[in-house]
Amino acid sequence: MAETTAELEALLMQRSLTDPQLLAATETAADYRILPDATVIKVGGQSMIDRGRTAIYPLVEEIVAVRKQHKLLIGTGAGTRARHLYSIAAGLNLPAGVLSQLGASVANQNAIMLGQLLAKHGISAVDGAGLSAVPLYLAEVNAVVFSGMPPYGLWMRPAADGVIPPYRTDAGCFLVAEQFGTKAMIYVKDENGLYTANPKTDRNATFIPKISVDEMKAKGLHDSILEFPVLDLLKQARHIREVQVINGLVPGNLTRALNGEHVGTIITAS
Repeated sequence: MAETTAELEALLMQRSLTDPQLLAATETAADYRILPDATVIKVGGQSMIDRGRTAIYPLVEEIVAVRKQHKLLIGTGAGTRARHLYSIAAGLNLPAGVLSQLGASVANQNAIMLGQLLAKHGISAVDGAGLSAVPLYLAEVNAVVFSGMPPYGLWMRPAADGVIPPYRTDAGCFLVAEQFGTKAMIYVKDENGLYTANPKTDRNATFIPKISVDEMKAKGLHDSILEFPVLDLLKQARHIREVQVINGLVPGNLTRALNGEHVGTIITAS
């Protein structure tokens, strides 16, 4: 190990950070999972939180019950209010970085509301800097709430088309799961999972229980249930090699998914 470290240090001092030999050397160390026993769940903004108490109260009760057996990092989406902000800001010709800040403000509002509903159970909401305290929250109460929007702000990578931030709350929650090396990533939405078309508008849409990223792209479904960049993040990930999308409006679905059951659509890296 000492020789490997010395070799890597020598390469870092001598080579560009994009040098192939240097990049290969950084791959020699085994991956380290920071929170291998935790699961990230993303509570959809438009699909769940915007529905109000009819959707959120039962989910809160399920979270409180299931956290006795599972450690949960609960990310929140932005939803309809963010879409309204995006439409105004895009009409003003503002850039993606500004829209990213606006979307983050709404996702943060949702995290605060969900955190208040869970407060009497000892579950807190943390802001971006508070992610450093996540291990303590998990050790004490097995759960914590965070805003799903990645904190890129003005540093948001512009989209290929338009000014809508490409990395939003689906991507933000995935990145938390991947960087912490959690054991699973679950998206809680208002549909059973992925369909061949939008089930809300097409009654002939067929449910897809399992599919790979490449298959989704080949079928033109790459932007149908998760933000498009999530698929590329999944392909490049070291720890999270599949995600599951479940219907949070069905009582017990979250518990079953956390227990390892296949209850929605599983999207795999390969």
